This record gives sequence, structure tokens and C-alpha cells, in this order.
Amino acid sequence: MEAIAFVIGVVLMIVGLAVSIALHEIGHLVPAKRFGVRVGQYMIGFGPTLWSRRYGETQYGFKAIPLGGYISMAGMYPPSPAERAATGRAGGGFFATMVQDARAANDETLQGDDDRVFYKLPVYKRVIIMLGGPVMNLLFAIVLFSILLTGIGVQTATTTVSALSECVPQAGVTECTSSDPAPPAAAAGIEPGDTIVSVNGTAVTGFDEVSRIIQASPGEQLTLVIQRDGAERTVTVVPAAIDATGADGSAERIGFLGVRPTVEYERQPIWAGAAAAGENVGAVAGIMWQLPVKVYQTATTLITGEERSADSPLSIVGAGILSGEVAAAEAPVLNRVAGFLGLLASLNIALFVFNLIPLLPLDGGHIVVALWDGLKRFLAKLFHRPPPKPVDATKLVPVTFVVVIGLIVMGAVLILADIFNPLSII
Repeated sequence: MEAIAFVIGVVLMIVGLAVSIALHEIGHLVPAKRFGVRVGQYMIGFGPTLWSRRYGETQYGFKAIPLGGYISMAGMYPPSPAERAATGRAGGGFFATMVQDARAANDETLQGDDDRVFYKLPVYKRVIIMLGGPVMNLLFAIVLFSILLTGIGVQTATTTVSALSECVPQAGVTECTSSDPAPPAAAAGIEPGDTIVSVNGTAVTGFDEVSRIIQASPGEQLTLVIQRDGAERTVTVVPAAIDATGADGSAERIGFLGVRPTVEYERQPIWAGAAAAGENVGAVAGIMWQLPVKVYQTATTLITGEERSADSPLSIVGAGILSGEVAAAEAPVLNRVAGFLGLLASLNIALFVFNLIPLLPLDGGHIVVALWDGLKRFLAKLFHRPPPKPVDATKLVPVTFVVVIGLIVMGAVLILADIFNPLSII
């Protein structure tokens, strides 16, 4: 059953990724069509086409490798210069050939003097189209976090006692024996199901407050007000003094009562999902800007076998493994659902941030090209010069090629690390 649950978790992550990609591309598709751009294809995945169907002028379909997607817009770039178009030859070597091939592929989407092309749109419309994909991932993440935090809630240790410890823990001893002293809570008559209302006159609403007072009072008499069967009663208890390690690593003595809290899901306000998404954007952005360093460190652990850092980047393989572990964990179903939603939401935050990196072929790179085009036009108008030609981003194909190779290498490193030295929640 555990293996089946693991497989189900992996499949759910693949489906979740496909949905995330589909929403991303819809974020590009809808504004592109709204602004009149001719869209030839809307595809989820890469490689051989598994299924497709044409509706109107657009072909919709799924491809074999669900690691991305794309829409094909007419005229992403201006047409090839007349002299190049006439000769059909690039010259100048490998990169020049790549530029010409990119121009030729772009020219195939053009139809005469048709204005339904991307590069002729006003700058703000081009930015909206390219932002649409990442924004859809952000919105999807907010929805997932809202379901997780507001619909399900956050696991919170309450002041209701779920169980009592069997004994007072002794240094170096992991199991209780019949000769070990009973915990103070049991000696005071506290029972499972009791709710601690106050400690020494201080009202408490969470178990962390109870724990903080107890740990700070070893050997001191405390008065607890507890609620049992709707009635309140007062008990006196003296927390046992036990050895513990402080936050700075030093030894200290803390109080021990011997009660275990009841953990319940506490629903958060409706805005908690958006707040969580915002916090995750900041955290992911902090990792993303140093992604090459993080990948290098991950590659090092792959070679040395050292444990990976908890903030190590993941490939989709790693996300699938974590999803499988969540599904196979020995925990209530609701806990596993919550874990999956958190993983998928975090994946969409990563897609949002990653696609805004200002490099082609990412969405952020196309946004920079559009803004550069707008800046050139603004400066020309400001200094009363003729309107400049549209920015020809095909000239950046060599840079795009280097970026793509870099992404492939980093992706390969992360996949290998996720297979041979994976992060784990276990």
C-alpha cells in the first residue's frame, strides 16, 4: 500500500505540474487573443504530439514531455531584413546561422502586411501578454495557499491535553520503567481531555504559552485552572526539573509537566493565502538570484555524498519524490492533502519567480525587450527623431542559446541529485 500511495503522490504532482503549465500558457493566450494577436498553437509539453485539435485559427494539444509548454504567436519579432530574406543565407558561422534560422521561423508566422502580430503591439500590451503566464502561476499559488490555510487550516497545538507522559525523562534514558517517577501532571490529577485555562493566573490560549511558563518554573509550585466536562477546577503542580540544551547549545534546567497537547487545524483569515504567497515569493527570489551557486553546491553534494541543504533547489523529479513521500507518509489523509497543496503552491511560486528572470527565452527576457523597445521610441520622440525600427530580438539568439544550455546543465544536475542524493521529508 505504501508503494501504491507513493506512486499516486508522484502522479498527482505530474498532474499538478501539467495544470500549472496549462494555466501559465492560458495567462499568455487570453491577453494575446484579446489584443488581436494571431496564435497558431497552444501546447502543453514538448516533444512528439500526443493529441491535438484545432479550434478556429489555434491548434490546441498535449505533447509527450510535460516539462513546459508554449503558445506560438505571430510575429514575435519583426521580419527579416530585406537583404537577408532575399539571399536566405546567414554567413558568419554557427551563431549567425542560428539567428537566420530564428528569423526564418518567425517569418513563417507573418502574413503579408497583417497587423495581427506581437511586435507591432504597444509596449504595455506586450508586457501584459508576457506577464500573464507568471501571474497565473502566482494566482494559482494564492488559491492553493488559501485552500491550505483558510480551507484546511494550520496545525496548532492547543491547550487541551491529549495524553500524559509515562514518566519524567532521565538523561540518557529513552524508555520508561516501573521505577521511574510519574510525571507531575499525573500526580496532580490532570487527565487526557482536560483543557488548561490559565497558569498562575495567566490566561493561556495556545500550548506554546503553557510550555513557556512550565519550562521557566522547574521545582516551583504552579496553580493551574483546568476545564473538565464543562466545569473549571484548580490544581496545584510542581514541574520536575530536567536537563535540556538551550538555544545557544549550553546545558540548562527546565520544568517538565508531562502533558501532551491536542493538535487541531486552526483556520486562518481569508488573506492568509495571499500573505503566504508573498512570503514565499521573497524566499524563492532570495534563492533564485544565487541559483548557479546553489546548483554548484548541490553538484558538490552529489559527488561527495554530503547531505543537501534544506533550501537546495529541486527539479520536477525531486518535487515528485517529495510528493510521493507525502502521499505515503503514516499520517491522516488531511495532513497528506495539506502537504501536497503546500508543495504544489511552492512549485507555482518558483515558476512565477523563475520566469521573471530577465533573460531570453524566459518571459522576463521578452519583457525587457519590450521595455527596451519602448524606451527607444520614447527617446526618439523626446529628441524629435524618426521612430526607430522595432527591436530585433533574434540578434540575441546566441545569448538565448547560452542561457538554454545553462538551464539544461543545471536541470540535469538537479535531476541527478534528486535521484541519487534526494531531499527527504522523512
